[in-house]
Amino acid sequence: MNSAADVLAKVLEILEAHLSKTTIATFFEDAEAVELTDSKLVIYTPIEYKRSIINKLYTEHFNRALQELFSADVRLEVISGKNPAEAPAKDNTTAEKGSGGYTFEEYVVGPSNNFAHAAAMAVAQAPGKRYNPLLIYGGSGLGKTHLLCAIADRIRREHPELRIVYKTGEEFTNEVIKAVRSPDPEATQNFRNLYRQADLLLIDDIQFIAGKDATQDEFFHTFNALYDDHKQIVVSSDRPPKEIYTLEDRIKSRFEAGLIADIQPPDYETRMAILKNKSASMDLDLDEKYMQYIAKNITSNIRQIEGTIKKIAAMKTLMGMEITQTNISNAIKDILRENPGIKPTANHIIEEVASFYGIDPDMLRSSSRKKEALIPRQVAMYIMQHMAGMSSPEIGREFGKDHSTVLHAIGRIEDCIRMGKEQKNEVRDIINNITGH
Repeated sequence: MNSAADVLAKVLEILEAHLSKTTIATFFEDAEAVELTDSKLVIYTPIEYKRSIINKLYTEHFNRALQELFSADVRLEVISGKNPAEAPAKDNTTAEKGSGGYTFEEYVVGPSNNFAHAAAMAVAQAPGKRYNPLLIYGGSGLGKTHLLCAIADRIRREHPELRIVYKTGEEFTNEVIKAVRSPDPEATQNFRNLYRQADLLLIDDIQFIAGKDATQDEFFHTFNALYDDHKQIVVSSDRPPKEIYTLEDRIKSRFEAGLIADIQPPDYETRMAILKNKSASMDLDLDEKYMQYIAKNITSNIRQIEGTIKKIAAMKTLMGMEITQTNISNAIKDILRENPGIKPTANHIIEEVASFYGIDPDMLRSSSRKKEALIPRQVAMYIMQHMAGMSSPEIGREFGKDHSTVLHAIGRIEDCIRMGKEQKNEVRDIINNITGH
């Protein structure tokens, strides 16, 4: 452990036992270690809001981890600005556009998220007066955390006197447990004061408190105290309140009395806009055809689109690799391997099947009945159903085939696998190629 970067990486590894992955990704993903001395570790973050949150909420965690590493009093110092050399020594509440931060300026709006974005903007313009509470729900990696942090960023800039508290549902739960178990008789009251004196309370992944009676009780009373005092409450969830089955009805009713906005997976145009925005922010000159390729192969998760761009930029900068479709395909495979819950797209499956059998992807989509196209097409249909969870009508649309043809093709491959024919190993190898295993 010879460099500041090594120390930062080790500290974040230690913090995984105390902070959620969402928190670490949100506030430290773009952090850069710039200096290490005998008494301090200096890290740089491009967003002033993040610097403020780290200083207020996570410095103590950091310092304990540094103490554990060095057995000495090494402290954290956080700077921010356009780049480490220009970072201001004092607070500056202006978030720089293009800095890669969670701001409204950096948020790409499309049909899948325009309502949630408009609701978040309205809340940021008049906290506690309109749409209180606001609940934003949607799948992982669709931009919920970005909107919560954008609200906080805008309010912090325009109303620096307001007290903002951001926590994940997991952190809120852990703090309830810590307060209840503490021998300090004032621990519970101190916990309540932290939350109930907030002007803006943001809880990310509120579904985490479901089924936890003590945590739900504290949240319910905190909610009521803030709401009655006309303070703004914003929460996010992976699904609507009515589908969080172990969440108490009294909390569900509070959420349903406010505004509920959903975020859906981005459409093709929005994915392209995200790719262009992210590429520009990283000074990556990516050809339009490569962006189209990525947009067609990663369809459900914004975080994975951004991760692919970062992977490509790293391959180019650190390893001097040329940007080619093959290297981009490998970057996508890396993302799928690192995130096994992500389903591959039909386009990606067709390309992998075609590559495995040494034929052109267009041949799979053609009406050819030749053996070199027929069996690979059947294999592709089988993998689409069993790996991507596509229905037979959806698969049929990819190949211009009807429902019964798809069912017949899948049945043929299932029979081959059951009988131990060569297609069994071929399907296994193709799936491994898709997942990168």
